[in-house]
Amino acid sequence: MQKMGILGSAVVGQTLARGFKKHGYEVRIASRTPEKLEEFSSNSGIEAGTFAEVAAWADGVVLAVHGTAATSALQLAGTQNLHGKIVIDATNPIADEPPVDGVLRFFTGPNESLMQQLQAAVPTARFVKAFNSVGSARMVNPQFGESRPTMFYCGNDDEAKQEVAAVLEQFGWEPLDMGSAVAAGPIEALCQLWCISGFRDNSWTHAFHVLRN
Repeated sequence: MQKMGILGSAVVGQTLARGFKKHGYEVRIASRTPEKLEEFSSNSGIEAGTFAEVAAWADGVVLAVHGTAATSALQLAGTQNLHGKIVIDATNPIADEPPVDGVLRFFTGPNESLMQQLQAAVPTARFVKAFNSVGSARMVNPQFGESRPTMFYCGNDDEAKQEVAAVLEQFGWEPLDMGSAVAAGPIEALCQLWCISGFRDNSWTHAFHVLRN
């Protein structure tokens, strides 16, 4: 993947767009209203377009929208424009409800995931879940002293996962393969766990790290 399309123009999308550009990729960013990204494009040098335009141009895409808008974003991108391409799924199934004692509410059930729903909606795309278990400020080359934080990822296509693992390495993460798309549910749940201390203690600077001996 050399041409990366970022589907989503909020803070996560803009952060990852800058990150991919930093690491030498050609990058474009998509919005339902590309005109609103004029200042971002001017400052970053990253061209904005519609979801369909960016998806058609890109070799691979990052889905970086609110979970409730994920399916419609893929529809706007166009199934034909995503055929055979890697889709890095950074979404979480966060419901439009307030958290309860710091715990976000999900609109998925306990044995399902948003990524599996998206993979079923666009079966010819190659989905890999990643970047969903940390805040945007720590997504690109996070600094935690001598330790590299762990980024969990999963998907059904081994070649796609290898490419995403290489991206995660570039972005300063220790990639940890959790297997097939069945693991997307537990990985999405890490978003809930990560956010608890944020909502309860206003602490948003942490990341996960797996220890081994």
